Amino acid sequence: MSPEVLTALGDIAPMVVAVTGFGVGGWVITTWMRIRNGYPLENSWGKPIYPQGSEEKERIRLLTQENAQLHAELGSIKDRLANVERIVTDSGYALTHQIEALRDNKTTN
Repeated sequence: MSPEVLTALGDIAPMVVAVTGFGVGGWVITTWMRIRNGYPLENSWGKPIYPQGSEEKERIRLLTQENAQLHAELGSIKDRLANVERIVTDSGYALTHQIEALRDNKTTN
């Protein structure tokens, strides 16, 4: 190689290194921000990459199981509430309270 070509390459090399460094640094910062803010990472095709660790899978399984238990408990609470509403709005319940109130008034007089 001639000295002119080597001089030109020597002048261009710092720019190439700087551009490459900024590109890699930007990629690292972007990935770090995605992880920090809870966004899924992406592969080279833009599709999300989900964790493959056994700890994360176990955590997801436990959360799914807890969610199912809470749904079942909420269903039973709704059923119990419907029964209580039916009892309270039932005319026999009100009638029983009125009779008891009359008995209480009779015993106090």
